[in-house]
Amino acid sequence: MEQSVWSKSMSLKEQQQVLKRIFVFAMPYKKGFLGSLLFGVGLAVADVISPRIIQIFIDDYVSVNNATLEIGIGFALLYMLVVVLKMGTMYLQNFLFSMAAEKSVENIRNKLFRKINGLGMRYFDQTPAGSIVSRVTNDTETIKEFWNVFLALIEGILSIITVFIAMWMLDKQITLVFLLFLPAMLFMVWFYQRYSTRVYRTMRERLSQLNTKLNENILGMSIIQQFRQERRLQKEFDEINDAYADGRIAMVRMNALLLNPFISLLQSIALVAVLYLFGNQSLDSFVEVGVIYSFTSYINNFFRPLGMMMDNLSVFQDGIVSSYRVLRLLDHEELVPAQVVTEPVQIGQGKIEFQKVSFSYDGENNVLKNISFTANPGETVALVGHTGSGKSSIINVLMRFYEFEEGDILIDGRSIKTYPMEELRNKMGLVLQDSFLFYGDIMRNIRLMNHELGERDVEEAAHFVHADQFIERLPERYHAKVIERGASYSSGERQLVSFARTIIRNPKILILDEATANIDTETESLIQASMNRMRQGRTTIAIAHRLSTIRDADLILVLDKGNIVERGTHEELIAQKGTYYDMYQLQSMED
Repeated sequence: MEQSVWSKSMSLKEQQQVLKRIFVFAMPYKKGFLGSLLFGVGLAVADVISPRIIQIFIDDYVSVNNATLEIGIGFALLYMLVVVLKMGTMYLQNFLFSMAAEKSVENIRNKLFRKINGLGMRYFDQTPAGSIVSRVTNDTETIKEFWNVFLALIEGILSIITVFIAMWMLDKQITLVFLLFLPAMLFMVWFYQRYSTRVYRTMRERLSQLNTKLNENILGMSIIQQFRQERRLQKEFDEINDAYADGRIAMVRMNALLLNPFISLLQSIALVAVLYLFGNQSLDSFVEVGVIYSFTSYINNFFRPLGMMMDNLSVFQDGIVSSYRVLRLLDHEELVPAQVVTEPVQIGQGKIEFQKVSFSYDGENNVLKNISFTANPGETVALVGHTGSGKSSIINVLMRFYEFEEGDILIDGRSIKTYPMEELRNKMGLVLQDSFLFYGDIMRNIRLMNHELGERDVEEAAHFVHADQFIERLPERYHAKVIERGASYSSGERQLVSFARTIIRNPKILILDEATANIDTETESLIQASMNRMRQGRTTIAIAHRLSTIRDADLILVLDKGNIVERGTHEELIAQKGTYYDMYQLQSMED
C-alpha cells in the first residue's frame, strides 16, 4: 500500500516537543503522580532491604552456627513485614498513578470532543469519520498506557540508584563492573528509538484506515448488499487489515529481538562476571556467602527495572505517535467561522440581504459567484436549480458552516459576522433533506437536551407539524425508542420529528433544504399546511426539489453553476419561458 508521511520516523527533537506538550494534560493531576513517585521511593528501598535481611541472617548467624529457632522466626517475621509493606506500597502507588492517568486521559478526550465540535465543516469534508473516531478512542487509550512508561521509568531509576548504592557498600570494585554495561544500554535505547517510530507511525495509520473502512461499511451496509459489493469491500478490508497485521508483526519482531532478550543477555553476562570476580577473591581471602547472595539478588533487581524500561520503550513509541496524532487534531485550524462581536445584538425582524457574495470550498474554484438578493421579513425566497448549481452552498454560508471570501450577508442590516454564534443558532431553524435522529427517544430528539422545554412544549410542536399523528400510535408515544440514525422510522416520520425539533424553538428565520424531498405524497400533503403555518411571520429560505411546493414564494431564484440566472415570482418566471419554465414543464409531465 502507498506510504504516507506517517511512515516516516520522528526525530528526537520532534519527540521532545510532543512530550513537552502532552505533559500539560497531566499537570492538573500532578498530586496523584507525585504521590505515586513517593511510594515508588518506598518500593526501591524495600527492594534493597529484603536481600540485606537474608544476607545478615546467613553471614552473622547461619555461617557461624549461631542461628536458633527464635532468631530464624524473628528474621522470617521481619522479612514478611517488609514484603507486606512492599505490597501495600505497591498498591497505593499503582492506585494513585492509575487514577491520575485515567483522569488525564478523560481530560484529553473531553478537549478532543470540544475541539471536534468547534471544527468547521471543511475539516469533516476532508477527514474520514473513522480516522477521527480512532484518535478519540484508540489514540487516547494508548496515551493512558503511555503514562505507565513513566511509572516504569521512575521505578527503574530509583531501583537502579538504590541497588547501586547497596552494592557499592558491599564491594566497590565489583560494583564498578556494572558501569561497563551502561554504554551498551544507551546504544540500544538510541537504536530502538531511531527505528521504532517509523514502525509505530505506519501501524497507527493502518489502524486509522481500518476504523475508517469499518465505519464506512457499517453506515453503507444497505447499499453494499443491494449492489452486491461484499466481495470487493471484503478484499479492500483484507488489504488494509493485512497491512495493519504486517505492521504488528514488524513491531513484534523488533521488540522480540531488541528488548527483553537483550536485557537477559546482559544480565547473564553480569552474573557470570560477578561470580568470576568473587571466585578470584575467594582465592586470596574469605568471601561471605550472604554477600554473594545479596549481589546476585541485586543483579536481578538492577536488570529487572532495566528490562521493564526496555519493554516499555515499545509502549513509549506507540504513545509518542498517538500523542502526535492527538495534538495534530487539537492544533487543527479549520475552525467554525469566527464572529466579530462588539456588542450583544439580537435578530429582530429577520431581514436577509446577500450582497455580491462569492464562495469557494477549496479556495480556488468559486461555487457561488456574485450572489445578491434580499428576503424581507416574513417573505419566502425559494432556490431552484440543477445539482451543483449552488443552492446548498447558499445555505452553508448563511448558516455560517463555511466562511465566504467576498461580499457580505446582512441580517437586519448588520453583517452576519457581527452576531454571536449562539444568537444565529437560536434564531435560525434548519431542516435538512436527510433528517438525523439521535439514539434515545422521540422526546429527546425533539427537545435536544434543552431542559427548559417541557413535555407540553414537545407535544404542541409535534401537533403543529402533524407529527403527533404517528407518535400517538406508538406504544410508548413520545418515549418510544429511537435506534441509531432513527432507522426504525420511515423517512417521512423522521422528517416530521425534524420539523418538530425546529419549530419548538420558534426561530425567526426558517431554512428548508429540500425538506420534503424524501417524503411520500400523502405525508407531503399532510405537512404542507403546517409548512405554510411555520412560514407565517418568519423569513424563509427554501431549496425546492418539487417546484409545485414553492409556487406561492415571494421570490424564486434560479441558479446555474453558482450564478443567479433568473429571478421573480412563479408567474413571472413562467411568463419568461426560460430555465424555470422548462423545469416546471418537465416536472408537470413527470407528475
